[in-house]
Amino acid sequence: MRLTDAEKAMADGRDGAAVAKAMDLLIRYGEALGAEALVETRNVTGTVTATTPFMRDFALERGGMDAVFSEFSLDSQEVVQIPKVKAFSSHLQLGFDPHHPVEMGVSEEMVRFYYKKSEAEAARLGVQILNTCTPYRGQRADAGRALRVDGIVGRRVLQLRAGRPHQHGRPRERRRRHADAAHPRLGLPPRRRPARHARRAPDMPVESVEDWGLFGYWMGDWVQERVPVITGVGAVPNLPRMKHFGAAASSSGGVEMFHRVGVTPEANTAEQAYGGNKPLEVRHYGPRERAATLERINANGTDRRRLRDARLPALHDRADLGSGAADRRPQGPREQRAVDLHAARHQGSGHAQRLHQIIEDAGGKIMTDSCSAMSRAVPPGTKVVALDSAKQAHYLPAILGLQAWFGTTAQCIDAACSGRWSAP
Repeated sequence: MRLTDAEKAMADGRDGAAVAKAMDLLIRYGEALGAEALVETRNVTGTVTATTPFMRDFALERGGMDAVFSEFSLDSQEVVQIPKVKAFSSHLQLGFDPHHPVEMGVSEEMVRFYYKKSEAEAARLGVQILNTCTPYRGQRADAGRALRVDGIVGRRVLQLRAGRPHQHGRPRERRRRHADAAHPRLGLPPRRRPARHARRAPDMPVESVEDWGLFGYWMGDWVQERVPVITGVGAVPNLPRMKHFGAAASSSGGVEMFHRVGVTPEANTAEQAYGGNKPLEVRHYGPRERAATLERINANGTDRRRLRDARLPALHDRADLGSGAADRRPQGPREQRAVDLHAARHQGSGHAQRLHQIIEDAGGKIMTDSCSAMSRAVPPGTKVVALDSAKQAHYLPAILGLQAWFGTTAQCIDAACSGRWSAP
């Protein structure tokens, strides 16, 4: 790759061993992918400290948080001291909710270690303690997760996830002068060019959060890791709908990029989106496809009467509660019914706080900093769960061996209150 003098100096150790190792990792990634150069960025999200019991034990055995970051973020078995961050950085979710250790199945010792060592170290480094996989909630519009940014804002994002780089085209450089971090810059390789065309049928509305989750799950299952062009779905969805769409598409498939014709800046028309190429396949999304997708998500849900737990990864509006749901309460003792709302820690003020109070007053519980899939935790004895997230409904049966029903938030609340899944 072409490196600037400053980048060469960082790689040579001018700013310390940690920066040099970070540069070495970026350069190796970039060269493996055929990158031209590094592009600076000023918004970073990652996991920088011990966020699970395994990481805790690793830190205790190997020498603290520097050992965790060196091994898992810098790909270095040599422990180096980690300096403070230079770019705006926020922390991803944890493997447990430190506010509810009993429900998460973690010890008080683990909680004390987290607050005294792990979170304290992240704060010392200058990392924002958001503890969420949706750090763009409340941030500026161009700071979102990769799929939303690629498809709606038009920026190109590189994710380094689980030791494997995920490339989304050529990043824009209009804010380069103000940036403090870097990632490799690549062109748009053939496998990232749009390959399949998804059209919404005229008689198939895609409006609610559930609609967008189903549409994303259908599309991801079809295109897998290819890039789709989407037409006919109407107005630009809000952030919650876009989040459910992207999460579902990345769960049933490996969708990391899409072109929304008329919305994505590089796709004012379908012809422009394809760049002179032709789609490999065109499919229509209509009532039949929607029904088949819902049936596929709920394929392992067989028991409608023993529902124990309703998991709500997010609550975006009081309307999500459904008519009269705010006044309902789970029937029977708490140990027999559970309503859990998963929310980011920073979403505990203003309108969100009022919604949270509605849930708690009705006997529900607000969980933060994690999710069921990440924490691998549900109330003891849970066999059947209801979820308003297609992503969670996709993963929990495999991760925890549960039966999962996917539906609207109101349907999930109804199931938790009655103990029965009655949705079609």
